[in-house]
Amino acid sequence: MKRRELIKNLGFAAGAAVFPNTLGSNTFKKDVELGESSPIPNLNLAKPVSVIMIGAGNRGNTYSDYRLHYPDQMKIVGVAEPIDDRNSRYAKKHDIPDVNRFDTWEDVFKRPKFADAVIIATPDQLHYGPCMAALEMGYDVLLEKPIAPTEKECLDIQRMANKMGRIVAVCHVLRYAPYFIELKKMISQGAVGELVSIDHFEPIERVHMSHSYVRGNWHNSKTSTPIIMAKSCHDMDILRWLINEPCESIAAYGDLKWFRKENAPQGSTKRCVEGCAIEKTCPYSAKRIYLDEGQHTYVFDLPKDKSLHRDIIHKKLRTTDYGRCVYRMDNDQPDHYVTSMRFKSGITANFSMEAFTSYHGRRTRIMGSMGDIVGDMESYTYTDFQTGEVLNKNVNRDRGGIYDAHGGGDLLLVRDWLNAVSKQDVSLLTSNIDVSVESHVMCFKAEESRVMDRKIKFS
Repeated sequence: MKRRELIKNLGFAAGAAVFPNTLGSNTFKKDVELGESSPIPNLNLAKPVSVIMIGAGNRGNTYSDYRLHYPDQMKIVGVAEPIDDRNSRYAKKHDIPDVNRFDTWEDVFKRPKFADAVIIATPDQLHYGPCMAALEMGYDVLLEKPIAPTEKECLDIQRMANKMGRIVAVCHVLRYAPYFIELKKMISQGAVGELVSIDHFEPIERVHMSHSYVRGNWHNSKTSTPIIMAKSCHDMDILRWLINEPCESIAAYGDLKWFRKENAPQGSTKRCVEGCAIEKTCPYSAKRIYLDEGQHTYVFDLPKDKSLHRDIIHKKLRTTDYGRCVYRMDNDQPDHYVTSMRFKSGITANFSMEAFTSYHGRRTRIMGSMGDIVGDMESYTYTDFQTGEVLNKNVNRDRGGIYDAHGGGDLLLVRDWLNAVSKQDVSLLTSNIDVSVESHVMCFKAEESRVMDRKIKFS
């Protein structure tokens, strides 16, 4: 009865048409919608939570832009950002006085505490220092993933947060995506019977891979974090959340197969704008990606005057890593990575992260004793083994025209964090620092397994 009631409450209709379980298929009939657009519910806080932004790049702006839509819930009172243009633009956007503008995170903590909380969205290797300093001074924290580059540093932050009694929310935004929320609900309430196994797939998409993990900030694991952490700690966390029990053993395989010097085509040059003979046909041409198609140009901090963009981008392609040949970088991140896990009760999970796809967006297969689910973050198909019904559902993640990335999870994460900080109640978050560290350890163990070529058991 519990299973049937859940299915009824989710809005499925009896006698729905049957469609093949083809992952990612565009032929599915979309039988059911979640409803109309869904703006973020009002928190009705007594006063806005005051926040200092540390790191005003892409992700920092994404989280703090919540204030632009809900100023009664969040107030940005300070910013630390070493890039002058970013610092200036951010301060102007959020009306931050000059006295509260800082070049480095260290400068923030030279002042007495002047806000409720901080958001830390610095590069991966710069999470530990500001987070520890913030906790020591009594700030609550919203911390971009990963927590820190090493297992020891993650554990240090966990211990400090617990010692100081502070709230630390790690940006596991997929937990807040409507798609994964529904999958979690269906599993926990028995829609698939007893959970047996999950297959989860993250297609990075070839251009995204070349931009972020060959040319970009995460191209070298020694100066950032391993790709399983930098890109896919979201996914390891989601698997841990859906399965809801500890991982006992893990085995991972992967390598850097294609973006290597020995694969550089004849006639290619060190930079794509230096007369490369194959530039016009290369799928990873920096000229085509950034200059002609305008993809990922947020990294160039372009001004509002679009007439200046082309010259600025061209200069960046001549002077930064974003203009270098993908076969001649000092990159070491694997371009394919598979991980198998066994959890406490014998449930198994497989995770695959792949660079060479023409598409992106997570894909999920959930297998249970009484049903299965196949989905792609936009929709899913549920099959009930007892009745034979195959039911399809779209997941509406519209925020009434407000941009919300990661399957609609970014804004809901910020909302719950503000609510938890305002009420000083960590239970209002889907994940506390202890659980976040556990899924990070899964990533560290996966990388250890891949490098050492052996299965790793958790102690």
